[in-house]
Amino acid sequence: MTNQNTHNVGLPFLKMHGLGNDFVIVDARKADNPITPAVAKAIGSRFFGVGFDQLAVLRETDDADIAVDFWNSDGSTADACGNASRCVARLVMEETGDDSITLQTGFGLLPVVRVDADNFSVNMGQPQLTWDTVPLARDVDLNALPIEGEPGAAGMGNPHCVFVVDDAEAVDLPKIGPVMEHHELYPERTNVEFINIINRNHIRMRVWERGGMITLACGSGACGAVVVAHRKGLTDRNVQVDLDGGTLHIDWREDGVWMTGPTALVFSGELSAEFLSSIDG
Repeated sequence: MTNQNTHNVGLPFLKMHGLGNDFVIVDARKADNPITPAVAKAIGSRFFGVGFDQLAVLRETDDADIAVDFWNSDGSTADACGNASRCVARLVMEETGDDSITLQTGFGLLPVVRVDADNFSVNMGQPQLTWDTVPLARDVDLNALPIEGEPGAAGMGNPHCVFVVDDAEAVDLPKIGPVMEHHELYPERTNVEFINIINRNHIRMRVWERGGMITLACGSGACGAVVVAHRKGLTDRNVQVDLDGGTLHIDWREDGVWMTGPTALVFSGELSAEFLSSIDG
């Protein structure tokens, strides 16, 4: 069935990124939400659509400055996306002139503050550290999962499986990532991070994101990686995380896991009515 909501009109959007972790942002505050799983998947195609790591849909809410829904490129949803949250916060702050706002997400209310002209910090909340909230399929040791390599698990609004390795650069992500994403221990699939420890305040990380892709950065993944590394006794709570796309700073404080990094606005555009009317679903 053709999507009737967008049959005769185009759909404006923005393209942004945080360290190469790229997003399409759709503002649905003054209109009906046009996004369905089929529409999200179509926009997410890097060959037939626009392409994104996540899609962020902005909505009005009485509980925060703005509400945000996150979609993966395979048409599934996520409760949180750290880098996209910082990008959305930048847009709202530029509209309002404020230096701090609160986002309503599936993972709860997330405070965001402007650090300087380029950098923003978001409090991603406390990690989920019980087997049923990550979630896992059964009760196991979250610091040493019964998987070869004994990765750690944490939830940050989405599930994470974090391997500590000697050299993250040497990991065959395209081979190992999809296998671990669909591991039977993760009933909702998982993001997969590979980290090597440089020192107690510095790690290197590469990531395979749930939804079937290698991404240049993952904000919630960096938070989950630091949580796991600290719980394993390998790092402190304040850690620099070097990703393929650049550097994030993670600080696990009493009030939550804070992530700081830059944002970039790439371009604005409009999805054509022709494209939208061709989507089935």
